[in-house]
Amino acid sequence: MIIPSALEALLARYSVGPKHLVEPGPSDAQLALMVQAALRAPDHAELVPYRFKLVRGDAKQGMAILFSNAARDAGKGEEGAALDAERALRPPMTVAVVARIDLGHPQVPAHEQWAAVGGAISNFLTAAHLLGFGGKMLSGAKVRNPTIAAAFCEPGETLLGWIALGTPMRKPAGLARKPHPGQVLIDWHPPCK
Repeated sequence: MIIPSALEALLARYSVGPKHLVEPGPSDAQLALMVQAALRAPDHAELVPYRFKLVRGDAKQGMAILFSNAARDAGKGEEGAALDAERALRPPMTVAVVARIDLGHPQVPAHEQWAAVGGAISNFLTAAHLLGFGGKMLSGAKVRNPTIAAAFCEPGETLLGWIALGTPMRKPAGLARKPHPGQVLIDWHPPCK
C-alpha cells in the first residue's frame, strides 16, 4: 500500500517535552496556521468550544509567578517553587488551552463539545509538528488551582492545561509504544437476542 506523504508525516508525530524545546517558537503566521488546523476539527453546530491563549515574552514571567505561588500553596518548599517557576519559563512559548462548554446547549451535548476540544488540540499539535516545531500538552494539579484558573479563564471556562511549543533539540530515539491498531479497531456485532 502506498501511504500519502501527509499521512506519513502524521504517523511520525510525537510529543516533545519542554526541556527538549529551544528557540525559535512559531511566528504569528505559523500560529495562525496552527489555529486554522484546530478549527478544522469536527465541531457540531460550529460552537468552537475552546480558546488558545498565548504565553510569550514578558507574560512568561507572570505565569512563572503564578506557578511558584501555587507550588508554595500546595506545600512545596522554595526549591519546589523555583522548579515550577522554571517550568513556566523553559519553553519558548506556551499556549494555555481553555474550554468553553455550554452545558445547556439544545442540540450539542457536553460530550460532543469536549470531543471538539480534543480534536482541536490534536490538530493544533499536528500542525505544529508539520511546521517543524515540537510540542506537548501538559496539565497536572496546576489546572485545578483556583488562582491559576482565574488568571486564564473567563466565567464559564475551564483550564485544561498548556501546550509547550518550540523547536525540538533532537528527534526521538524511537516513537512511543502504542497498541497495535487491531487492539483499537474492533469489529462490532449486535448483541444476540
